[in-house]
Amino acid sequence: MAKTLTLNNADIMGPAVPFPEYHEPFDLFGPTLEFPQYHEPLDVMTSLSPSPANGAPVNKLVEQVIRTPGRRPSPQPTHFSVPYKNGNGNGHRVLRSATVGYIAPEFKGKNEQIVHVKENILAGGWIPASLVDDQITWFYDDLGIDDVYFQTESVDAIVSNITSLYAAKVAAFAREDKKHEVRLDMEATDHAIYIDTSEPGITRMGGPRYEHRLETKYLDSGSSNTYRVETFRSSSNLANGGPSKSTMRCYFVYQCQFVDPNPSPLETRMEVIGDQTFLAKATKNTMQIYQEIIEVAVKRTGPVIEVFDIEGSKEMRIVIAFRRRTASGMFSALSDLYHSYGVTSTRKYVEQFSNGITVICLYLKPATNLDSNLTFPPLSQSIHQITKEISLLYCIPQNKFQALFASGRLCLQETIYGHCLWVFVHHFLNRLGSEYSSLVSALDPANSLHAEILSNIKRRLRTETFTADYIAEIINGQPELVRSLYASFADTHLAFGPGYEDDFVPSNPSAAVLTDDELKDLISKTVNNEHEEMVMSAFLIFNKALLKTNFYTPTKIALSFRLNPSFLPSLEYPQPLYGMFLVISSESRGFHLRFRDISRGGIRIVKSRNREAYSINARSMFDENYGLANTQQRKNKDIPEGGSKGVILLDPGHQDKAAVAFEKYIDSIMDLLLPPASPGIKNPIVDLYGKEEILFMGPDENTAELVDWATGHARKRGAPWWKSFFTGKSPKLGGIPHDTYGMTTLSVREYVTGIYRKLGLDPSTIRKMQTGGPDGDLGSNEILRSNEKYTSIVDGSGVLVDPNGLDHPELIRLAKKRVMISEFDITKLSPDGYRILVDESNVKLPNGEVVTNGTVFRNTFHLRETGLTDIFVPCGGRPESIDLSSVHKLIKKGKSIIPYIVEGANLFITQDAKLRLEHAGCILYKDASANKGGVTSSSLEVLASLSFDDKGFEENMCVGSDGEAPEFYKAYVKGVQEIIQLNARLEFEAIWREHKETKVRRSTLSDTLSIAITKLDEELQKTDLWEDEKLKRSVLQDALPKLLQDKIGLDLIIERVPNNYLRAIFGSYLASRFVYEFGSKPSQFAFFDFMSKRMATIQK
Repeated sequence: MAKTLTLNNADIMGPAVPFPEYHEPFDLFGPTLEFPQYHEPLDVMTSLSPSPANGAPVNKLVEQVIRTPGRRPSPQPTHFSVPYKNGNGNGHRVLRSATVGYIAPEFKGKNEQIVHVKENILAGGWIPASLVDDQITWFYDDLGIDDVYFQTESVDAIVSNITSLYAAKVAAFAREDKKHEVRLDMEATDHAIYIDTSEPGITRMGGPRYEHRLETKYLDSGSSNTYRVETFRSSSNLANGGPSKSTMRCYFVYQCQFVDPNPSPLETRMEVIGDQTFLAKATKNTMQIYQEIIEVAVKRTGPVIEVFDIEGSKEMRIVIAFRRRTASGMFSALSDLYHSYGVTSTRKYVEQFSNGITVICLYLKPATNLDSNLTFPPLSQSIHQITKEISLLYCIPQNKFQALFASGRLCLQETIYGHCLWVFVHHFLNRLGSEYSSLVSALDPANSLHAEILSNIKRRLRTETFTADYIAEIINGQPELVRSLYASFADTHLAFGPGYEDDFVPSNPSAAVLTDDELKDLISKTVNNEHEEMVMSAFLIFNKALLKTNFYTPTKIALSFRLNPSFLPSLEYPQPLYGMFLVISSESRGFHLRFRDISRGGIRIVKSRNREAYSINARSMFDENYGLANTQQRKNKDIPEGGSKGVILLDPGHQDKAAVAFEKYIDSIMDLLLPPASPGIKNPIVDLYGKEEILFMGPDENTAELVDWATGHARKRGAPWWKSFFTGKSPKLGGIPHDTYGMTTLSVREYVTGIYRKLGLDPSTIRKMQTGGPDGDLGSNEILRSNEKYTSIVDGSGVLVDPNGLDHPELIRLAKKRVMISEFDITKLSPDGYRILVDESNVKLPNGEVVTNGTVFRNTFHLRETGLTDIFVPCGGRPESIDLSSVHKLIKKGKSIIPYIVEGANLFITQDAKLRLEHAGCILYKDASANKGGVTSSSLEVLASLSFDDKGFEENMCVGSDGEAPEFYKAYVKGVQEIIQLNARLEFEAIWREHKETKVRRSTLSDTLSIAITKLDEELQKTDLWEDEKLKRSVLQDALPKLLQDKIGLDLIIERVPNNYLRAIFGSYLASRFVYEFGSKPSQFAFFDFMSKRMATIQK
């Protein structure tokens, strides 16, 4: 196996000196090392300052450490989360020193190996013969390297390491500055070794950064292989007690060889999930400790922490367990953390287990070599604070301002607060300028066309003045302001209620707490320019908008913030949001936006192909989130829930961690929705919102496979609304899958068949084009339910065309199998038909045209004038596939070349392009009207979840393990389908009628009707009509599915379903029925007439 050996002494050499014949005047490394006496090395973050010109290593020397006077311990409540089987349950256990750690199995071929090593060294001639035995003995016996290394390594590799270390020692003693430094690294695919010198307890701001290297290459690499790590430090230095404080540190990395590589994720037996080397080396006591902490970790989403005193030793031991690949950078970040409390480690271990759990074990002791002017708490108090901060560190192990923390200029909370504000500022700093304000005043935001134009212009006006890096640079240069702003944040949100113990309460924040006016004054006096003032003033906006956060919750896996969205400028966001959540984790950032208290919408995960794509996505994600929620608001006109949407953007280096990011997003939002139930685990938070919040979510891009986990997690955390938390879950959890029952397609088909009905068309003669193929939900169900003549289908794999009609049975086969058109049997194409796949090039079509690039052909096919399309039904494709710049390709001589379009896919056609097509004679129904079947199904799924108790829900709505659905479930699904079709038909007829009477474009009428319904709905919910008991019951009887009422009873439904949800049903039903009957601009007597008829019916 190939190995590389690098001796890094180019940067530790002074002026060139001859390589001398070296005779050791004394024992370089002193007596034999005692393994427990290890002083932890650290090289974590690169300094923000450039390296000295002379190339000497940059160390954070003790006299250079910046320790702010008045620094206080972390205000992080502590929690030890292992239910102890032994001990007194106070978070500590005492271990006998003889039981601690590892005992390596003996390498029986060691002596024979030493003989061969000596022979090879002597043959090489690099080390004087008289010193060979001393160097071999030092390497084998004094460095503390155990037999696993020697059994793993080849003789040649050991010879190379011994020779390189000898050369490094010679080079170190030849330096002009007399600094005794050694660096050695050897990396292979299955193991690695790193040896370095550094001062115990000191964060090294330069140097080889071995901890980061082994994390990047091994621990957090994303490879299918997993690795364990052992590290330790010698007790003496190269000068054998001379002036140098640097001592040797060693890191050993080994690829894991598990007993069972693929156990159940809940398996906890050590003999099954353990690495074979670990099982051979670990003491019985260590095995028991790991066993117990893993038993807890497999049931948690976050870290589990345990602390031990070691009998007869000044050391204490911290053991941390968490799910693998959920906290990249945690290993090196822990070093920064304990160094900030004047603590070093003697040994560290990272153990992997095949059930997906990682365990980090730290042996900690006070760093005795630090500057006497620096004062730190006693070790027990330091460990107490460290354990409190590990949960916060786990959320963001490597924050944007880690160097400020590593250098001691800010504490951990202050830097993570700064990191979160860096994210906030990046999204919300106003970058549009006066030009946008001028455009808003010139256009009418109430006009749907103008609104879309404004949205597009806003996206293009976003300048790069405040890039993410520029914002970070400004924040990084103002640590004192960050401290003062954090103090204000902590003063508001750090509070102690029931469940806190007095000794857990830390001192106040390190900076004085200033008023908002004082902070504004401080900012203006401190900053250097207008840009800095804008960035730092945004911190104040955040602090004032924050209603609640889990920042100080003892156990958490991501940071969540509930914000009052009123800080958003109305010019940019004319439709005011009701609620906003911001979530930040080590893998992603995310928002959840809603327009009403009771709202529902999907959660999507956005991935980026590269860093450039990520920058674009980050810049637009909030506006996209806002737009999607707003579209959902218009689409939800028939249901009680308003519009909401969640967007999770994966960081560039974590594109493969969608599930981890989703779990952290959901769990951290739940921290702010659920009352604390476990003191020490979930303590009370400061809640400035002061009201119960319930969110209703569903699947969207890249989350369909994750909603079952979210449902189960909500139930596990005791959420009373777990049944209704997520729609789109599997039938075994009571979900009604849209794709299985074609819920979205049902509403789209009502608009398609409505056009045929109104115009008297025979569907079998209609030539149809569809984007979104037989592999997707909407595309497959459209094929299964349609009876038109398909002439072209476009999907992710390419383009399929046949002017004579595609073979329908073959399309049905693909749709049932859910596969792309790449699997279409091309022998069933007519001589005029063809298929072009995206990876094909230079293909000649039957008409002689040559397609040079299959991907470009696929992306633009829907814009081609083929003469083969009577109706176009987009069932998939990217947003804005037809916009104002491309719509002209579909209009020839002022007439649309496609007579009918029903927009099944969201945002496929921009509003201005829709209006242009309608002006050219196209009959077009937009997405917010056509594809609302899915949201109706989800709403009725939520209603059933709220109406049943847990037992009734499981009996009537959950499909059994045998796959057999309860009879009620089958009947309820059928009823849901009928309601979807009815609502779609009512809106279709209303739009058709209003267009005929007013000649207003259908795309405009769709928005007008939505606005009219939602506005009337909100007004009705504020009136006293809800207090009329007879009217309330009458409306609910009509609005609620009859099957549900027959099964449960109206009275019990009213008792179980939250009052604000019932009020929303009441308002949305009356509003939609009135607007569908009387239009969006009824006469002033219309509503009176409408209600009079209903009241008359009630009297009867």
